[in-house]
Amino acid sequence: MQRVAAVSRELAGSQGIWAGVTVVDPHMASGKHHHGELETVIYVVSGHGRIRWGDNLEFQEDVNPGDFIYVPPFVPHQEINPANEPSQWVIVRNSQDPIVVNLEPLDSKQQKANDATHKF
Repeated sequence: MQRVAAVSRELAGSQGIWAGVTVVDPHMASGKHHHGELETVIYVVSGHGRIRWGDNLEFQEDVNPGDFIYVPPFVPHQEINPANEPSQWVIVRNSQDPIVVNLEPLDSKQQKANDATHKF
């Protein structure tokens, strides 16, 4: 996964929101995590994906271009791209803080997916 900041305090002077683009590589899954007190809105631009959520990731929904996803504060979730092509998502959060709380051990591929945010 590659996460690129587009709107941030550093790039645009925003105080209360952060926005960026994430490309979810084919056959990639993040680890189970949450973003603390942050609210997150995701807009699927291209490709296909799946979002799982709940304490045991017991809920899931396939997502397609044009879909919006809302992730409330403290809700465990996982982003997945089960397809053969990348999926591009726009992400907006109500804070500048890059809070990621990993809830299970991650393999190196998942750790890479949960990490780095790059500037747009």
